[in-house]
Amino acid sequence: MAAAAAAAPGALGTLQAGRARLVAACCARLGPGWRLSGSWTVPRVDPETRARSWIPAAGGAAWRRGYSSEVKTEDELRVRYLEEENRGIVVLGINRAYAKNSLSTNLIKMLSKAVDALKSDKKVRTIIVRSEVPGIFCAANLPVPTIAAIDGLALGGGLELALACDIRVAASSAKMGLVETKLAIIPGGGGTQRLPRAIGMSLAKELIFSARVLDGQAAKAVGLISHVLEQNQEGDAAYRKALDLAREFLPQGPVAMRVAKLAINQGMEVDLVTGLAIEEACYAQTIPTKDRLEGLLAFKEKRTPRYKGE
Repeated sequence: MAAAAAAAPGALGTLQAGRARLVAACCARLGPGWRLSGSWTVPRVDPETRARSWIPAAGGAAWRRGYSSEVKTEDELRVRYLEEENRGIVVLGINRAYAKNSLSTNLIKMLSKAVDALKSDKKVRTIIVRSEVPGIFCAANLPVPTIAAIDGLALGGGLELALACDIRVAASSAKMGLVETKLAIIPGGGGTQRLPRAIGMSLAKELIFSARVLDGQAAKAVGLISHVLEQNQEGDAAYRKALDLAREFLPQGPVAMRVAKLAINQGMEVDLVTGLAIEEACYAQTIPTKDRLEGLLAFKEKRTPRYKGE
């Protein structure tokens, strides 16, 4: 396909060849092990490199963005695998109460390590990112659905972490915003790229330029979050909604969920024709799976399918 497209004359041949390479790259991601995460064009930045950014360089060079390197004895990241009817749901709990959940070198390393482990765990169906610190929030590039549960503050890096998730839910009392311009810097954790993709370029510019902070209702109105809930006495209304959504996802075929996420994410970065080709390539990867056969058999036998992610 790629060779034929490259032989086509003029700009059309170039475009077709580019599309062929994009689809080929998509298919490569669906190879052995179903490692579906990552990006075609942006290399993965390791935690230490990210942690070193925005700090004064040697010799008085320009400032680069930095994160706190302070490490406490308490667990900054708590990974919980839920059981029984919630089996398949993993909760990543951020727990830096003393630093209001600001991102530290240690926390970034822990997040990266957890993400790498979860990527290859086929038993994981949905991941919820939440705060273990009351009133404060703040996966990452994971192949399974991710939900950000915002029950408190999600400012700066906290909102950028939430924007990296597939779905965001928040309490009406939550506060969200990219406030870096108040500090004479810009969002450097993906905010300038993910916010426009979530709510549109014009609104994203307005919010970043003004460093405006939104509550849950305002965030819902601009499309920043999918659901807004009145906060409960326990202070975990958003987490409970995220758990309800995760339970909705659990019965679905895990391979199909991963491939659907990949098709959506990669398709949104290209033109429609290329996106449809990506969808076709992703669809083809679900045909030979045992899960597809199990789904057909369960439908025929009028029972609940027992998917294994194979």
